[in-house]
Amino acid sequence: MCRLDGGEFYKICDGRCIFAKIVLCLSLCFNEGMAQGNLLVMPRRVVFERNMRSQELTLANTGSDTARYSISIINVRMKEDGNVEVIDRPDSGQNFADKYLRLFPRSVTLGPNESQVIKLQLTKTGELQPGEYRSHLYFRAEPDARTFGVVNASKDSSISIQLVPVFGISIPVIIRVGETSVQVSLSDISLQPKENGTASLGFMIQRKGNQSVYGDLSIQFMPLKGKPVPVTTIKGIAVYTPNESRQVHLDLAKTNDVDYRSGTLQLVFASPADTKSEKYAEAVWQLH
Repeated sequence: MCRLDGGEFYKICDGRCIFAKIVLCLSLCFNEGMAQGNLLVMPRRVVFERNMRSQELTLANTGSDTARYSISIINVRMKEDGNVEVIDRPDSGQNFADKYLRLFPRSVTLGPNESQVIKLQLTKTGELQPGEYRSHLYFRAEPDARTFGVVNASKDSSISIQLVPVFGISIPVIIRVGETSVQVSLSDISLQPKENGTASLGFMIQRKGNQSVYGDLSIQFMPLKGKPVPVTTIKGIAVYTPNESRQVHLDLAKTNDVDYRSGTLQLVFASPADTKSEKYAEAVWQLH
């Protein structure tokens, strides 16, 4: 488990040794598809709403070797500070989607530059009550069996075990039933300018309603005189139900056009660029 700095795509790497499996980390990536190692998954998230009953994803092997990937469904909790962890039981107010999903195939073997369509279908829809349900698809590269069980004995009779990293990625699958809504605000903004011209920015994303929110955050500098200057854009920030808030901390880079001691910073949290345009929340912070 490790820090998530803004987004909902997870890279999961498994470290394996002879009698142990070690989950090393969950982290993020920000692109149109989700890529890790030589595996590319598109789209980056799946949402079932209205009358949708099936959807498709595409897996592509961008590497130069044939690879086998297994596909499973996991459930995760996102904490207020952005950390995530795999869980077996839902928190209060959280609904898992796993038992309402049918997935096939559950494993694929892809040659170099080959792709495969994965189909997702809803099942047991008559059991679904109004609200939002969420689970995550986990795509894991299966290691070559020849790499396991390798033990090296050194001259001093000590034994070393070779760790073989196994990479995987996870994307959310969300089912929305009936009327769902979300209201978002930005609060508790703080900024600490540094002597080297950079700054550290912190704020909270507040969420209300029975729907998760997912979008892009853009920050621009508004000088006392002159035109606004874009500072940064962070793609793919999520606040999942049942969480009501999420902490975000950013290091703002030094630029000749921005003085973090005067003017204002404008923060805008909006829908992703590849979806219908919608502004979720906006805030302005006065620089001193």
